Amino acid sequence: MDSKNITLRVNSKVYDRYRELCKKKGLLVSRQVEIMMEEQLKKEDGNNE
Repeated sequence: MDSKNITLRVNSKVYDRYRELCKKKGLLVSRQVEIMMEEQLKKEDGNNE
């Protein structure tokens, strides 16, 4: 699978808190964002059927 680097602008406090949460759980922030994107796409695909 190809991957793409992206730049996001997010609230720094929110990002820092989320990064710490991911660190505690052994997760990657980038993968979590990707999962959120995939879930949104599935919802949209379901609405278009």
